[in-house]
Amino acid sequence: MTPVLTLAELRAVEARAAAHAAPLMERAGAAAAESAETLARDTGDELLVIVGPGNNGGDAWVAAARLIETFHRVTVLDAAGKPPKAQAARAARERLAARGAAIVREWPAGMRPALVVDGLLGVGLDRDVDPAFAALIGRINACGAPVLAIDVPSGLDAASGAVRGIAVRATRTITFIAHKPGLHTGDGLDCRGELVLDDLGCGDEVVREAHGALLDAPALRGWLAPRARNSHKGAFGSLAIVGGNRGMVGAALLAGRAGLLCGAGKVRLGLLTPDPPAVDAEHAELMLGPVDEALAMDVIVAGPGAGRSPSATSVSAFERSVLPAILASAKPLVLDADALNALAYNETLRRALEAGRRAPTILTPHPAEAARLLGRETAEVQAHRLECALEIASRLNAHVVLKGAGSICAFPDGLWSINTTGNPGLASGGTGDVLAGMIGALLCQGLDAARALQYAVCLHGAAADACVARGVGPIGLTASEVALEARAVMNRWTIATWSRDEPTEK
Repeated sequence: MTPVLTLAELRAVEARAAAHAAPLMERAGAAAAESAETLARDTGDELLVIVGPGNNGGDAWVAAARLIETFHRVTVLDAAGKPPKAQAARAARERLAARGAAIVREWPAGMRPALVVDGLLGVGLDRDVDPAFAALIGRINACGAPVLAIDVPSGLDAASGAVRGIAVRATRTITFIAHKPGLHTGDGLDCRGELVLDDLGCGDEVVREAHGALLDAPALRGWLAPRARNSHKGAFGSLAIVGGNRGMVGAALLAGRAGLLCGAGKVRLGLLTPDPPAVDAEHAELMLGPVDEALAMDVIVAGPGAGRSPSATSVSAFERSVLPAILASAKPLVLDADALNALAYNETLRRALEAGRRAPTILTPHPAEAARLLGRETAEVQAHRLECALEIASRLNAHVVLKGAGSICAFPDGLWSINTTGNPGLASGGTGDVLAGMIGALLCQGLDAARALQYAVCLHGAAADACVARGVGPIGLTASEVALEARAVMNRWTIATWSRDEPTEK
């Protein structure tokens, strides 16, 4: 997988790289200048380079000097108004001055640049943008020119992907040394534009330091082997879906159907509603019945449509008897939706999970559910997505996916990954139930919990992307369509290629 570094890991790599012959700032500035030239090739050579007070601004000084030396018309907007601290940046500023480059303190009146290079704020931003810089970011976004962001778009929290009041909407971001979490989750996906990485020669150090990675289809290659011809349904496990209370049977059906479509050998629904349907008319292969029969399956998914207690102080039958039995079982378990809410409100259940189960546990919270599990506000979770996902994984001894744009998979050992597939079509009812069923199906097929979770999360997003690619969605994309497409994508990823002239049984 492609490594991703937290800011602490990034600083450690930078410190070790400081002994290299060429300063990192020189290399970063040169790379930014080259990227700016490619963007400006079709728009003109009048460039506005905006430099801020930190190392990000230092990279921009170096980039500006390189650009004027390659005969571009460069104006530098010095937003800090102070001599740069880094030696490479000071030397670059002197070269600019010597060549007569315009260095200004405000946006030039009437200027319509062919390209804006954003070197205002970097990865160290940990608070909302101050008013003067916020006004400048607003001007960048409104100018109509392509924007190249250096390292991260100004105003974006590189750790979380949260916008700190306002952020640059870049056409392209060239990021250095390694990928940062905030470029792949939350608002970072909308702010970064095209993303380019230059590791500045630090790639080996990055791999050694990283605890996180990007999750994409190539990373999953070989995780799920093609099926042998001599197969039977028992080889692919049996899956239980426990949920579907009155008025919410559809959630359990979606999870069960996704389990079938993604390869579980058998799927049984244990429905909580007092008047369960006798059969699923769309997928008669699903077995419907009481909860106790479902609990005999190999893998259990609990929570889709289970129903919530009226308040945090009341206890539903699901919480009182069904969920404790499930937690006490020695079977792989996926807790979704109302099972997560029960954990948040019921300290006894939560303690049972914290004490550790003999079998793997996977949790699938969206940000509001994660906030309930942690006793925090949803906005706080979104502002600290990676930290919150890791905290839930550690505290509850579970494998966790914090859903959302750039879903984060976190594990009890401190490792994590950020999913790169998916689109806004997944922001519709029932897609989480489908994901839960998919995870259960992959557990049934023998993947360990970490791989089952990551495979399902990546497949879920890839299925939505495949739907959009053929004109279905993102607006109006349904959970059922995602489940059907997941089957097709999964088979493309794993299917065996057999010779046409080999005999096959009819």
